[in-house]
Amino acid sequence: MAYNKLIRTLMIEIPSVPGSLGKVTTAIGVAGGDIGEVKTIKVGLAYTLRNITVQFENEEQLSEILAAINKLDGFRVQTVSDEVLRAHEGGKVQMKSKVPIESLADLSRVYTPGVANVCRVIQEEPEKAKIYTNIGNSVAIVTDGTAILGLGDIGPVAGMPVMEGKSALFDQLVGINGIPILLDTKNPDEIVETVKHIAPGFSGILLEDIGSPHCFEVEERLKKALDIPVMHDDQHGTAVVTLAAVISACKSTGVDLKEASVGQIGLGAAGLAICRMLMAYGAKSVLGADRSQEAKTRLENYGGTAVDQLEELMERCDIVIATTGVAGLIKKEWVRKGQIILALSNPKPEIERGEALEAGAAYAADGRSVNNVLGFPGIFRGVLNAQAKEVTHPMLVAAAEAIASCTKPGDLVPQPLDPEVHEAVAAAVENVALNLGKK
Repeated sequence: MAYNKLIRTLMIEIPSVPGSLGKVTTAIGVAGGDIGEVKTIKVGLAYTLRNITVQFENEEQLSEILAAINKLDGFRVQTVSDEVLRAHEGGKVQMKSKVPIESLADLSRVYTPGVANVCRVIQEEPEKAKIYTNIGNSVAIVTDGTAILGLGDIGPVAGMPVMEGKSALFDQLVGINGIPILLDTKNPDEIVETVKHIAPGFSGILLEDIGSPHCFEVEERLKKALDIPVMHDDQHGTAVVTLAAVISACKSTGVDLKEASVGQIGLGAAGLAICRMLMAYGAKSVLGADRSQEAKTRLENYGGTAVDQLEELMERCDIVIATTGVAGLIKKEWVRKGQIILALSNPKPEIERGEALEAGAAYAADGRSVNNVLGFPGIFRGVLNAQAKEVTHPMLVAAAEAIASCTKPGDLVPQPLDPEVHEAVAAAVENVALNLGKK
């Protein structure tokens, strides 16, 4: 989901008195800061030095947080550092050789003249490129920069940090080579033709941060044109993790998802994909609302029901999911007792969790934990392992069910860096892909 909070690390002198850490975290929270990591740097007789990572909306709010801390008796902010920018210096990924080249004999094996023999083998049997090159374990991460996080159309170069982040996660979580590809065009025809021409070097295509509505056309055309898996993460990655979250929420409340009426507010790339995922899972009634008639028509073409008024959707649906990016869109008085409400827009949800629960919702959550990282690495690991030629809805449903199965009671989804989750997703997707291949 969209996410554009700022992050800073505050080095703070905290009096070595019981309860002091609670005072400073409370001050940060009251000023609107969201605390991440807390790390002790030094413990002294008079004070303890701690690094506290804080997320916030803007620089004005940061000033308020700093002022609130410095007002506390005996507390002092020593430094404010931008750990995010520091972590990005020089980029987050690089290409490195897997084999040492330390002698002329090494050179002859990995390059000239020995490499010519490998080229001939691949020429005679092209499928062996997946054995003797990294093609079989490589995915292109393609963007035109038109829908970068919550920032919008900022261009492909400005979106490179996101692509590098995807690449780093591919490598760390499932051992895939993710290669960022930046396209300096918004024209669907040019995007499709470019990806078609570079596709021989990859075994999968992950479309990333490509805006609606041209993202739908680009994905569908590439799926038809290529014999390797193509997936738009903002659509299907988000939908997989959202379905997993809905399954978990239904378990917590005793609701039968397949018999419930589900409403989706916002039918952009993510919203429409969520509707399709719910229908693929077996939900019998899926309603959707959006300001765009084109979006509503698209939903109806996939078998969903479009409604014109949010109040009507709220009245008719047992489960409500919102991905609009509009804070406060859902009014407290619209909430029906016993509803499940997932207001997934970041940083501000369509309705605050506390408000929804006060109004009678049986379960409510925002989008902070619904992270695509839970989906796309394992999905592609599974399809590459199976050498599948496409990503299908049965594979995606299996991925969502695997994520839900790894979720602890009371949680919405698992911790995104848990390796067991990604192993489970990969195994589930690979199993479905192999079984489909046998039919």
